[in-house]
Amino acid sequence: MKKIVIILGTLLSFCQAASIDLNGVKKAELNPIAISMFVAFVLFTLFITYYSNKKSQSASGFYTAGGNITGAQNGIAIAGDYMSAASFLGIIALIFTNGFDGLIYSIGFLVGWPIVLFLIAEKLRNLGKFTFADITAYRLDAKPIRILSAVSALSVIVFYLIAQMVGAGQLIQVLFGLPYTFAVVLVGILIILYVVFGGMHATTWVQIIKAILLLSGATFMAIMVLYLTKFDLKYYFELAISHHAKGASIMKPGTFLPDTVSAVSLGLALMFGTAGLPHILMRFFTVKNAKEARKSAFYATTLIGYFYILTFIIGFGAIALLLGNPQFTNPDGSFNGITNMVAVLLAEVLGGSVFLGFISAVAFATILAVVAGLTISGAGAISHDLFVNVCKNGECDPKQELRVTKIATICIGILAILVGIIFENQNVAFTVGLAFAIAASVNFPILLLCLYWKNLTTKGAFWGGLIGLIVVVVLVLLSPSIWIKSFGFSEAIFPYDHPALFSMPLTFILIYIISKLDKSKRAKIDKEGFEAQNFRAQSGIGISEAVAH
Repeated sequence: MKKIVIILGTLLSFCQAASIDLNGVKKAELNPIAISMFVAFVLFTLFITYYSNKKSQSASGFYTAGGNITGAQNGIAIAGDYMSAASFLGIIALIFTNGFDGLIYSIGFLVGWPIVLFLIAEKLRNLGKFTFADITAYRLDAKPIRILSAVSALSVIVFYLIAQMVGAGQLIQVLFGLPYTFAVVLVGILIILYVVFGGMHATTWVQIIKAILLLSGATFMAIMVLYLTKFDLKYYFELAISHHAKGASIMKPGTFLPDTVSAVSLGLALMFGTAGLPHILMRFFTVKNAKEARKSAFYATTLIGYFYILTFIIGFGAIALLLGNPQFTNPDGSFNGITNMVAVLLAEVLGGSVFLGFISAVAFATILAVVAGLTISGAGAISHDLFVNVCKNGECDPKQELRVTKIATICIGILAILVGIIFENQNVAFTVGLAFAIAASVNFPILLLCLYWKNLTTKGAFWGGLIGLIVVVVLVLLSPSIWIKSFGFSEAIFPYDHPALFSMPLTFILIYIISKLDKSKRAKIDKEGFEAQNFRAQSGIGISEAVAH
């Protein structure tokens, strides 16, 4: 009961904040219907959190919901986790700004899923327990591999958090008229409460509900866009071309990614990064066996593919309907709103205040569900990989592990607030693209070679992955979008925004060369362990069973 009082107290302060002026900041016009739906969703998810608390009292319950999620439920939850603020707010904003080129994110996010379905899902479930580092440490020396996996996972999570927190802050800023910083802090506090008290069970159901709401809302938006353009695609595109400042150029590639290197590099990051995202890989441990894991990937791929078709329709619909509307344009015809909030503004045009409230609540649910998944994944990397298996050599009291996990959750929540404030002006889809670059350059090569190449050694995986991680992070920091836009320098040292084309092959090559040159005793153990690992990966014998609550 005490926990609920704390939660409701936070929520009350949140509601009160919506009705007061802070530091003289001019408020946006409040929409009572939108606010009511928003608060109703928060209350409902808090109820789920309270209900889930009793199911999250063990490490298995907290990390993986005890393995009791079905394949269909997990597939919907994965879709909910994957269809992030970058997917809903960011991609539509990119299409709105750049036209055809924005679709590279839709396509890139989708085509990574067959890789997960056919190469990763079953073996992952058969070998792992809580985190993807369980797989890489199965036959390799656990300490160095878990350290590298945790550091890489946390790097991915930080960049992913930037996108979600920027989207959350701007959404509440638009909806409530609150200062951006104050909005980010509120969201961070709510997320800490959800994850600490609800664990993976609450996160799963928030993701399922969010996926259903998002797909329903996006479907309605797409249908209404087509209805208002008379279901005439020729008229639909002509209207968009006539209203956009770039004219017919929005139907051609080259407006967003001006060169082939950038396009190929981003495509590689999105395609292979999916198979290296720690919060997505972690979801395959919430089902009881490999069959359910495969079903999860199938359902997720289907729903995600359908959603990205909708983003295409909505993005060009926003060009056609918002840029031609004086309410949303300046006298020179340019857009007068926040670009990342285009989807929310379009919802008001299509369905009035009620639908605006619905989409606003869905957008917040989208951010909440993804950040919850990221937070659990990050907490797992810190507590399960680093604290339990590195610091405690795998021998730790479960209660102590859970306590460390919740402390880590709070720390990650605070980190989310800080990065949300620092990177306020970043496009949310771009920052997720950077997270995918790290996942594709470090996690994916190590995971793939660990599953399929018997000559992989600990030294090869560790040093190849570590150098790959350093290279990709340095290239990201030296890229124009960080070095110039965030740090304020006049010229970028690395000329491309997306480094995966350089960093991912480098990691594969380094791992191969170092493993081949490794003649140590540990290398012999690593190679001899492949047959046992492969048998477990194929058969599932010895797999951890679902836990009854």
